[in-house]
Amino acid sequence: MRDLLPIHRPALVLAPMQDVTDLPFMRVIARRGAPDWFVTEYFRVHPDSCLNRYILRSIVENETGRPVFAQMIGRDLPSLVRTARELEKHPVAGIDLNLGCPAPIVCRKDAGGGLLRNPETVNRLIGSLREAIPGKFTVKTRLGYTSADEFPALLEIFRSHAIDGLTIHGRTVVERYQTPVHPDLVKSAVEIMPCPVIANGNVVDAETGLAYLSQTGAAGLMIGRGAIRNPWIFSQLTAEFLSTPRPTPTYRDLHTYVRELYDEIASETPRFNPLAHVQRMKKTLAYISHGLEGDFEYDMRRAKTPEEFEEICHKHLDHAIPLPAKPPHGSKLFCGFEALGS
Repeated sequence: MRDLLPIHRPALVLAPMQDVTDLPFMRVIARRGAPDWFVTEYFRVHPDSCLNRYILRSIVENETGRPVFAQMIGRDLPSLVRTARELEKHPVAGIDLNLGCPAPIVCRKDAGGGLLRNPETVNRLIGSLREAIPGKFTVKTRLGYTSADEFPALLEIFRSHAIDGLTIHGRTVVERYQTPVHPDLVKSAVEIMPCPVIANGNVVDAETGLAYLSQTGAAGLMIGRGAIRNPWIFSQLTAEFLSTPRPTPTYRDLHTYVRELYDEIASETPRFNPLAHVQRMKKTLAYISHGLEGDFEYDMRRAKTPEEFEEICHKHLDHAIPLPAKPPHGSKLFCGFEALGS
């Protein structure tokens, strides 16, 4: 990963988010300031699995010019090794192991964040995958499953293997997305790990990103839901690093972003159903509309047809007022970002 790090500034990475960060989303984000690299949605790995062709397109058809890491999730070691070798036949920047997904259905299968309940299994998987993967091998983790007290022991496991990078979502699995992050623990990883450490969680704008970097000394930031809400966040942070003017998007810019997402996702949807597509878009709009002035969020929840969707967007977004930089304080979707300060 070191050779992917920018020379004069911290790295910026788009977080993998299942059913969000697909090829259409990467295209739309890249037009507003691409991150330094992408990480795919996770490839589910088990004894009967094969490579998901749709997710694979994020690698083989990615025209953004940015490197792409392929992320795997699973616990069956032979299947993980097999899948890693299959992925390395494609133009991946590296292989990433998901140890952070907090979804209950994933954790019940002892995959993703659920693996953190068993450090011995984590140690075995990382050690064996490191031996089997000749290229870059990285890990994305949380601080522990139940308590951050689990993190020092996990760090010793990560340090004992020659992984090429460690991304840390600064919460436990149990905390999900409902608490502030713990920058002090990310900082402890920065100080002990021989590889670059990327900080993840609660970055909603340039100020929270800069604060997270200042408090941790991390080599970069991975941004997920904050980039759905604000796709200009990578270019805004880059402007801060380079002391150049920061982009200041307006509601009309947001309207263009929403329309592009709508069209890009629609173009990639087999057996396109207009009503189902509106419902698909509303899941993403929950992050985009949150905290905007007026009734946009309220009205969008009730949209059913493409015509209603477009009418609501035009009504609420077709003006040149600058967008609010941050979600509202006390936000239930972006919990605890205020603790990073500004």
